[in-house]
Amino acid sequence: MSNNWIVGEKERIGARKSEEQAVLVGLVTRTQTEMQVQEYLDELEFLALTAGARTVKRFVQKLPHPDPRTFIGKGKLEEIRQFIEAHPDIDLVIFDDDLSGKQVSLIEQTLKRKIVDRSTLILDIFARRAQTAQAKTQVELAQMQYLLPRLRGLWTHLERQRGGIGMRGPGEKEIETDRRIVRDKIAMLKKRLEKIDQQNATRRKQRGELIRVALVGYTNVGKSTLMNRLSKSDVFAENKLFATLDTTVRKVVYDGVPFLLSDTVGFIRKLPHHLIESFKSTLDEVRESDILMHVVDVAHPAFEEHIGTVRETLSELGAAEKPVLMVFNKMDLYRQRNFDELLTPAERAEIERELREGLGRRYGAQNVFISAATGENVDELRRRLLDMVKAQYHVRYPYQARRW
Repeated sequence: MSNNWIVGEKERIGARKSEEQAVLVGLVTRTQTEMQVQEYLDELEFLALTAGARTVKRFVQKLPHPDPRTFIGKGKLEEIRQFIEAHPDIDLVIFDDDLSGKQVSLIEQTLKRKIVDRSTLILDIFARRAQTAQAKTQVELAQMQYLLPRLRGLWTHLERQRGGIGMRGPGEKEIETDRRIVRDKIAMLKKRLEKIDQQNATRRKQRGELIRVALVGYTNVGKSTLMNRLSKSDVFAENKLFATLDTTVRKVVYDGVPFLLSDTVGFIRKLPHHLIESFKSTLDEVRESDILMHVVDVAHPAFEEHIGTVRETLSELGAAEKPVLMVFNKMDLYRQRNFDELLTPAERAEIERELREGLGRRYGAQNVFISAATGENVDELRRRLLDMVKAQYHVRYPYQARRW
């Protein structure tokens, strides 16, 4: 394997090999189809790439339910082992679902490679992306909450390394000691977050008169790019998952009307529950906003499922009833992926018209189709957004004429 350094990587993520090689493992159960599992694995591959791993091969198995010991069947596990033996450069095996500590231990014994599940992978990406004290604390809290129920699997080598009198007790004590340490760490991190939340709440009160608009959406749909386009700011944007963890707030003025525009962390399918809990303080910006701009990557083949995931998460946050402007982004990429060279301009226009009308009927009249990267139709988005902001000012100050 190459040990070449990527410029800037050492300072950002520490001493690591430039690229790890991985195999992905998915399970087709009674609750999901093979097509859905392939879509999940596409996303898992993108997550792995974001974390710095290149996918070599995928393994998919059909089972009524996961095996309680090894998640997949013995035959499939043996198939993966043989493939890894034939490809010694493979560093890790990534599973698309959460594994218990016992499952990780048993699979590692067979495959002799690092075993990572979806939650661990997401947490690793979050840990790399975290920049502020709040984001770092939230990620560490999520890691501790994820680790706590898995400590028994991690300590089995101490529990029953050898049989006989006197060998089990010390292992159990070690587990309890470690659990207490983790619980104390969780309590300390929660207190630290409460203090940060109080500071953030004070800041939000200081800007309480202005209407707040929050950008929400699935991860990697172009929220940060759109933020830069609308506010003329310089928010970090990258074609990778979870490029933004920390909420960025900018004051924007259109036609003399000011409002606050915030960029938030993206949502994703199978987002670990403890991660949502840890990041609820960051998502206060969503809960306390007046208007939501739901950004959608219309070029993604599963964009409607992404819409469902975002709406479900907004419902969990208690923000489902807020005024929403649907922003269907990446129209330039949609044309690249869906328009054949043989289509005439009239046929292309007809396809777009049917797309707009169909999505308008399905998701309501408050929508706009744009490309944040090229600036296409962004002026129309600004007009729509300004109308909604003005309407919210009228709701908030019905008896008071305000001049900004």
